[in-house]
Amino acid sequence: MTADADAPHDTWVRPDGTPSAEPRWGFADGIQIGLHPLNGPRGLLRIYAPYLGHPHDRLVNFIAVEPIVRGQTERGYSELEHSALDGVQGKRMWSADAPDRAVASAPDGPARGVIETSDGVEHLRVFVLVERFDNGADVYVRVSFRADRPHEIGVAAYRSESSVPLDACVLSATMGNFARLRRLRLADRVVTPAELWPEHGGDGFTDHARFAASELTTDDGGDVVVSATPDEADPEHAQYALGTAEHWKYFGSRATQSWRAPKPHPKLEARVNGRRSYWASSSPIPGGTSYENFELVEPFADGREFFFSIEPLSAE
Repeated sequence: MTADADAPHDTWVRPDGTPSAEPRWGFADGIQIGLHPLNGPRGLLRIYAPYLGHPHDRLVNFIAVEPIVRGQTERGYSELEHSALDGVQGKRMWSADAPDRAVASAPDGPARGVIETSDGVEHLRVFVLVERFDNGADVYVRVSFRADRPHEIGVAAYRSESSVPLDACVLSATMGNFARLRRLRLADRVVTPAELWPEHGGDGFTDHARFAASELTTDDGGDVVVSATPDEADPEHAQYALGTAEHWKYFGSRATQSWRAPKPHPKLEARVNGRRSYWASSSPIPGGTSYENFELVEPFADGREFFFSIEPLSAE
């Protein structure tokens, strides 16, 4: 393995090392992630897919960090909890080239990320350090990009030495409503929100629907994959209710959003919930309930990596 963090690479987008640099990493022409203060709530990783025809600032999804303390069922919520540092909603997040709190709190701008070559393939990696959660969880996330997979990111959660023990650390894709994802592809069937929650209404979340590893698709390499797609042929021309915020109105190419898990744990589950109205509003979602949170959950293992991808759908 070799590392070269300073040489120019046309493949990648990453901060330039200055204090005012944009906190964004990924492929110049592929999937990217960003951090606050870029658009969106604090406490979330932003996901960008400019290859769908989106402008620079258009988010396609978020990833939230949601640790579950051993013996408990309630999650910590990186987006919803208030910071102990400034009292503002959303846990603080910092970037670092290595998981070191001193590096994370340095006032010299976002980390550049480290470029490495492993097995002949170039990778870009950056760590996202998260403020301690109210439940005592103290975790950080490694984000990785592999040069031959321009539409995929790897995310792996780690527990710091100061953390309480964990049963899980859920990395949840939280904004399926923007793309109006409604077709969840399992091994032998497609499941829709209308089938899962036929009576759901109002402004809240549905309960989670859970699917065991045995119900999920297995790819040629033995990895478990679960995917969600929109059910509209032309989502750009949907009819929205009066007052729906502009940032909820979908545009650009349709895409499949997927999670992939190499060597799945026997207790792995895919989980989804849904909403009938857009988050923090009473504006109904065109076409009815769509999936909102979309995630894989396993018993906690330090550094366990899942992969999230956004692949354009064909014209058909």
